[in-house]
Amino acid sequence: MNNPDIRLPAPQLTGFAESLLLASGTRPADAAAVAQHLVAASLAGHDSNGIGLLPLWLDHARSKFVRVDSQQTVLTETAIILRLDADGGWGPPAAEQLIDRAGAKALEHGLAAATLGNVHDLGRIGAYGEQAAAAGLAALIFVNITGQAPVMAPFHGSDARFGTDPVCIAFPATANRSAFLLDMATSRISLGRLKLAAARGQDIPPGSLINEHGMPTTDPSGMSEPVRRGALTPMGRHKGYGLALACELLGGVLSGGGTIQPEHPREGAVRNGLFAILINPAMFGEAGWMEHEIEALAKYALASPPMDWDSPVLYPGDPERALRGKRLRDGIPVTAELVETLNAAAAATGSEARL
Repeated sequence: MNNPDIRLPAPQLTGFAESLLLASGTRPADAAAVAQHLVAASLAGHDSNGIGLLPLWLDHARSKFVRVDSQQTVLTETAIILRLDADGGWGPPAAEQLIDRAGAKALEHGLAAATLGNVHDLGRIGAYGEQAAAAGLAALIFVNITGQAPVMAPFHGSDARFGTDPVCIAFPATANRSAFLLDMATSRISLGRLKLAAARGQDIPPGSLINEHGMPTTDPSGMSEPVRRGALTPMGRHKGYGLALACELLGGVLSGGGTIQPEHPREGAVRNGLFAILINPAMFGEAGWMEHEIEALAKYALASPPMDWDSPVLYPGDPERALRGKRLRDGIPVTAELVETLNAAAAATGSEARL
């Protein structure tokens, strides 16, 4: 019988994570941003990008894969363009600053394009779409993944050549409708979901994975670290493959951080490149008409009779909002094994904090 998950309050996990990050030498503002990002991902149900990443990220800080004393550099800045180099620093604070600064440009001029390169793992990309939408902006965000071995095969390919490069599209809320948030990997399932399935001894959906011989499999155990045998498949076949290439071109080339092609070192830790376009809808039409059109479109889509009455049509972003409310109320579910791992990470940093 599986042991039931332990439920821990979000504030407790945030304070715990922040104390460990501080003990690792992370600056206070950065520690707060990283801790809040990880817990927010868990609250939204994105557990693979949530608090479970903390021990790995602390290892990266100790190994200097992430620079806790990074000094961000502005590579290019104009009225509507912003390019930042994060100097190998933490992802969440660097990306939040990018969206803030580029967002101000978009609010003033209608549009802004921004890139972020040489940055550690950005975590849940949807968080930055939510940040833009909360500021009244639409956002298109493309991210590539380097620094570690590829995990996704190209369409028609039999081995891994890409990361699970994510794409996020966001649109601000209206008076009666929450923000639109599409946040997806370009693989059929995320690597995090595969890792969770492997840890629990569960199969994954058919068509999501090929083994080391290029043959379909539902057994994720071959993709367990440190040696991965096999590859995830792209979502939508050629469509996911094309989007992954687009992420490499936009996130990797335009940011200056480089792509996953093998001339660049693979140190075993995630490096991301990000390209974002931010849009101020207020400069593209009359607000009242836009709100009516968005609401009418959403109602039209959601009114489709569901194939399964237990699974109605949802507006993108609603599942995360619903789960966030539940987990804020009931606590974030974590396994006993994860609690043990988190406490071991605390001991390794010299922190006295324990869960």
